[in-house]
Amino acid sequence: MAIPAAEGKKRLLSVQTVVLAVAIVLTAFQLYTAGVSMLTAWIQRDIHITLIMVLVFLSYPFSRKAKGLAWSMLDWLLAVLAVAAGAYIIFNYQQIVLRLGSPTTADVVFGVIMILLVLEATRRGTGPALTIIAAIFLLYNFFGPWLPGLLGHKGYSLARVVSQMYLTTEGIFGLPLGVSASYIFLFVFLTTMLEKSGMGKFLIDLAMALMGRYTGGPAKTAVLASGLMGTISGSAVANVAGTGTFTIPLMKANGYKPHFAGAVEACASSGGQLMPPVMGAAAFIIAEFLGIPYLKVCLAAAIPAVLYYLGIMMGVHFEACRLGLRGLPRERLPQVKAVLKEGGQLLIPLAVLVYFLTLQYTPTRSAFYAIIALVIVSFFKRSTWLTWPRLKEGILDAARNTITVALACAAAGLVIGSFNVTGLGMKLSAFIVEVSGGHLLLALVLTSVVSILMGMGMPTTASYIVVGTMAAPALVKMGLLPLAAHLFVFYFAIISAITPPVALAAYAAAGIAKDEPMRIGFTACRLAMGAFIVPFMYAYSPTLIAVGSIPHILWNSFTAGVGVTSLAAAMIGYIRKPASVVERLLFLVGALLLIHPGMITDTTGFILIAIALTVQFGKGRKVPVGAPGRRSVEAGA
Repeated sequence: MAIPAAEGKKRLLSVQTVVLAVAIVLTAFQLYTAGVSMLTAWIQRDIHITLIMVLVFLSYPFSRKAKGLAWSMLDWLLAVLAVAAGAYIIFNYQQIVLRLGSPTTADVVFGVIMILLVLEATRRGTGPALTIIAAIFLLYNFFGPWLPGLLGHKGYSLARVVSQMYLTTEGIFGLPLGVSASYIFLFVFLTTMLEKSGMGKFLIDLAMALMGRYTGGPAKTAVLASGLMGTISGSAVANVAGTGTFTIPLMKANGYKPHFAGAVEACASSGGQLMPPVMGAAAFIIAEFLGIPYLKVCLAAAIPAVLYYLGIMMGVHFEACRLGLRGLPRERLPQVKAVLKEGGQLLIPLAVLVYFLTLQYTPTRSAFYAIIALVIVSFFKRSTWLTWPRLKEGILDAARNTITVALACAAAGLVIGSFNVTGLGMKLSAFIVEVSGGHLLLALVLTSVVSILMGMGMPTTASYIVVGTMAAPALVKMGLLPLAAHLFVFYFAIISAITPPVALAAYAAAGIAKDEPMRIGFTACRLAMGAFIVPFMYAYSPTLIAVGSIPHILWNSFTAGVGVTSLAAAMIGYIRKPASVVERLLFLVGALLLIHPGMITDTTGFILIAIALTVQFGKGRKVPVGAPGRRSVEAGA
């Protein structure tokens, strides 16, 4: 029977009201446990994922084709079941702990319900890729006796598997979900409310004021603005959608081709998760996996992040030189002092965050104090007040932005739980060592390929957890430092966002740039070629992750910077004039030699790069013909 329009509107409004109420409860719960009283780990994680699943079932319909009312009785039923499965643990916590290893029928029933709900919520919230992977690993627990060789095992009962996944903190409620429940929501809430207070506009204006007047200024503005936004948003696609709507048209007006403008934005947005102090959710998980302070992960990631953006910035510069593009006139640019006066107070919460992290406070407590600072500074200016409409919108956005991470962590917990039950993790680690023949370089290449493949269409966090669980122990066994091994996997999981064929950041940029996603993706890979090299640099030279003496760290950072700059010159094929094939090869080989630290490799690399530069500068500067950017800027385009 058809539902009248008025009744349909009332039902839709009721769902929105429930979603807002659940989001408010989630926010209040996270703030209370961060600043007042933390619950036991299992209960904390259980309440967190239960509220997240209720949000998913009421926010994402069963089918993407559903429109209008969208929500059916099935969605409400799943939301109720999620509450029931979560409440079962809360009300039976003590008994479950006492009978650990001997699950009852009720334990198994509610465990099966929870596992199925996590899979369905993950399908709705993150897409089918991670859901399929988690389901395959779950089935692997049962079908081991029929699998050959390395994959074979004795097989496990339903009660054993459910007990691992639902009744311990080594399955769904494992360490990844613990990070989401303790840290992630607070950082997402902090960054979301910063954006609602005008941080996005402030960062773009600041980037324009700092970079706009230089050669290829609009593109350099995009790199800086997207990098700054990325470090607080943690999402490549969201970053492209946020800053790209401004930077991509500006780059096109300056004379850059649409596919190159889209590639610049995709690269710059993807790298934000590498840049301290906030980085991506996986950075918190690295800290928990290794049992080290989060600040140490930030310090280790700082130099690789700078190298990543240096490579992109130099690629943008060489392309601008090749096309003869100038910067924007000063009169069209904001002034740094004026920008800082208008929105500089929004940097205070980030300064508070870094300050408390430096004092060795937990990320949870540091984020809590930063949120308090944000609330206070938001009232410094009328334009940044956290009014109820802004606060309500921020709460909803923070809750929805947490969904992907939380579900990725819960689903990844199913994978890790399967590793623990079957011992597959140790088998795969030994397999990687065996296939690589004990050669670190081959093992690194294999790991990078798997990280990129797993990252295609999957959240960075899930990709890192799955691949890191399998490959990082193997890399450590072959002599790599644990932090370097985990950052290596993390790095490639991030740049999978620009790697075809499933380059999510490139697809997001394509809609704004009005060009082919694959063309943007391949251009992004060429522009960010240094990103594929930098992880190998710090794998062979831990000084690039701040391990070692300061002189060695500074010298190897310098040689690495020369290497990524040389690589950018090779990819673009221009410095002062078009580079010949031989010159590009000299730049390329010189850059590759600088990957491995050592007197011979460094000296040879510098010599090759010096030869190429001598040829470039020896024949004078060639003035580009056409210079479309020069005309467009002078015309005020």
